[in-house]
Amino acid sequence: MTGISRRNLFKTAALTGAAAAAAPAVHAAPAARPVHEGYPAAAKSAALWPEELPESNLGLTGTFNLGKSQLNDGTSITAFRWGVVRPVVKGGKIVACMPFEHDYAPSVNLQGLAELPYSSARIRYPMVREGYLKNGSASREQRGRDKWVRVSWDQALDLAAKEIRRVYDTYGPSAVYGSSYGWYSTGKIVASVPCMQRLLNLMGGYIGKRNSYSTAAINTIMPYVVGTGDPRCTSWDVVVKNSERVVLWGCDPLVTNDIDWFTTIHNYAGYFRALKKKGTKTFSVNPIMTDTAEYLGSEWIAPNPGTDVAMMAAMIYELESTGKADHAFLEKYTYGWPQLRAYIFGAEDGVKKTPEWAEKICGVPAAKIRAFAHELQEHRTMLMFGWGIQREDFGEQPHWMMVALASVLGQIGLPGGGFGTNYHYSSDGSPLSNAPFMPQIPSNVKPVHPSKLPWKGSKVLPVAAISDCLLHPGKTVDYDGKKVTYPEVHLVMWGGGNPFAHHPDTNQVARAFRKPDTVIVTDYVWTATARHADIVFPACTAFEHPDITNIGTYSNDGFVAMHQTIEPQWEAKNDYEIYSLLAKKLGIEKEYTEGRTVMGWIRKVYNDTKKTGDAIGSPMPDFDTFWKKGYLLFDVSEKNRNYVMFEDFRKDPEKNRLSTESGKIQLYSPKIASYKYDDCKPHPTYFVATEGVAHATRDYPLALMACKSRYRMHSQLDCTNTRSRAAIEDREPLWINPKDAKARGIKNGDLVLVQSRRGKVLVGALITERIIPGVVVLHHGAWYNPTQTAQGEVDVRGNSNTLVLDKPTSKLARGNLASTANVQVSLWKGAVPPVTVYNQPDRVIR
Repeated sequence: MTGISRRNLFKTAALTGAAAAAAPAVHAAPAARPVHEGYPAAAKSAALWPEELPESNLGLTGTFNLGKSQLNDGTSITAFRWGVVRPVVKGGKIVACMPFEHDYAPSVNLQGLAELPYSSARIRYPMVREGYLKNGSASREQRGRDKWVRVSWDQALDLAAKEIRRVYDTYGPSAVYGSSYGWYSTGKIVASVPCMQRLLNLMGGYIGKRNSYSTAAINTIMPYVVGTGDPRCTSWDVVVKNSERVVLWGCDPLVTNDIDWFTTIHNYAGYFRALKKKGTKTFSVNPIMTDTAEYLGSEWIAPNPGTDVAMMAAMIYELESTGKADHAFLEKYTYGWPQLRAYIFGAEDGVKKTPEWAEKICGVPAAKIRAFAHELQEHRTMLMFGWGIQREDFGEQPHWMMVALASVLGQIGLPGGGFGTNYHYSSDGSPLSNAPFMPQIPSNVKPVHPSKLPWKGSKVLPVAAISDCLLHPGKTVDYDGKKVTYPEVHLVMWGGGNPFAHHPDTNQVARAFRKPDTVIVTDYVWTATARHADIVFPACTAFEHPDITNIGTYSNDGFVAMHQTIEPQWEAKNDYEIYSLLAKKLGIEKEYTEGRTVMGWIRKVYNDTKKTGDAIGSPMPDFDTFWKKGYLLFDVSEKNRNYVMFEDFRKDPEKNRLSTESGKIQLYSPKIASYKYDDCKPHPTYFVATEGVAHATRDYPLALMACKSRYRMHSQLDCTNTRSRAAIEDREPLWINPKDAKARGIKNGDLVLVQSRRGKVLVGALITERIIPGVVVLHHGAWYNPTQTAQGEVDVRGNSNTLVLDKPTSKLARGNLASTANVQVSLWKGAVPPVTVYNQPDRVIR
């Protein structure tokens, strides 16, 4: 497909024939139409909408059955984390995914989405592990190694219901880990986690979780510092207009904004185009040259991973020692500057945090640190921080020190100044619409038969405690000023998601998953989590059922009708149907469904939202009109377009107090001081990471970084051909600096063994100057494929978490690590083991 303009795409996407939708080119444009037609919020935006879409080549083959005649064709509309899409169906099969006509930057992964229903890794039938069928939980050590048996839906549901009932009756809800975590479902109704948790709450409850793998450290520390874990960012329109310097610190928005918690029209892209067109000077502070830095032509400042806090502390030292710190702001709007200053100037520990001190730690020249600090102070500066740096050891500290640096600069609450922690995620900074937000299917429901058994252990655990909890029941740990005791888990239920990709030290995760009596997983592909289960239910992809969702987690740009595009493949059922059937087996079907089908729930949540919209002056069409059109886009008020974070606080800090101990920005926290933690002091502090550049040894001389991949989200889409865009002999590529490669005799494209103290992975070498010497990059999310080789057990696909240290960020947040490991890299020698994880698992025909 070549040269389809935005205006022509309006016409193309509206056609019902697949031949028209997939035509090689469209040349005859209709009468001139503004690019924002049908999307009024775009009319006054600073974002730039491109006239031309990227070239697409999305032709696909069919799947296992013949389907309908090829003349039965048409287009539909649905949504994924990667955006709203218009699937093209021919002969009953999806042959392409066209981008939505209001998308600023259609994802590069549309082809992978179209392939999902037909993936070789698709879970085709209800499956039960052979050992579990024969010996039940006594066979738990065979999880991840056993063969599988195809069973009927009725048999699988009976087995699962019997075990669920047994665990609740014998041990109570404190023995059920139902805190399934993942990015599986974008819809509001057929949502894997709420659907499953609705069932478990009706049964009496389950072990809860707090926070997410993405944000555990930042969402714990920021409420202490600014009163909220997720502060709304200053509008991008304000940034483009007013910011003279933009600093992208530890983030790569052009990669990570490709996805959204619900779905997206990629608003971020227009603003980055506008920022580039204006010529605003940008900096990228990151050990790697990011895609965003490459696009913007950013000045690259490359500290060693895990040393950002030292660099920021030195910048504060420089500004204070030269009289450039904004004392008026510090006195009026912050609490604890004297204590933090004492630390920065060495009164606390005898170490002055000078640029020379920081240079030895972070590798950035002292002169550069000085110049950088002054340039930010002399210009209106927006500090944009990512979440990657809080997924490292002592991850609470970078964002706390970042707020301290922004406070010393004194620009918080000014247009285009201050900081933002979400510009890299779900297109935050895009102005919020005037419309109400749509709820999901309720999962917090009262139990039908409340358990009379005593709850053992804590009811809520840190999200990243799963391995530690399964391996050490009864263990008590410090957590955010309290004590948490791990319950004894007998049943794990996981709906969507893949902790074998989220959680560090994957080999340990595998050992942990062999501890419970039973593991039940619902998913549509054979992830490592599914392969380590006992009972597996095959779920539908979003193409195979109707649903509805918001567009834009932060901006709430509109709603999209997720029309069912194709029939469920193989014997898959949607999550709502699966848990409704399970509820029927458990005798709670009436309470679970409330008499509603999926479409009944979709209509209800839409109509409930419409009532709210009508009440607040944001009218919506009736449901049938909305469903027929397929989407609804909202307008944006000028107030929201001109939103400035903490503007009201700056104007009147007494009237608009923050939800912190003092009502101000906390540079020192008496509450944290009272916890007396040795790994999280009451002010932001530089700690040396447990592993990393500072701990290089002869055996493990390189520091590992695990960044987000362009071509998947966590482990999603790794089972499609999108992985081939970066893979080397179907292995994950390892970014390595030419200096480090030469020292090891490694050439581009070589297969190499990467090993840490926890595991080994086989990957392909990609030699590049975009990573600093002494550091290697293995992008997060490759599927875990442990295989016995002459080198011992090796993950032959290249999952980064196989190598990463599993320890809490600190006692405060107990967040997970993703980029903390020392590794060695060497040429692979001998036979090359095949990648098998995308094949069907071994099964027994009975």
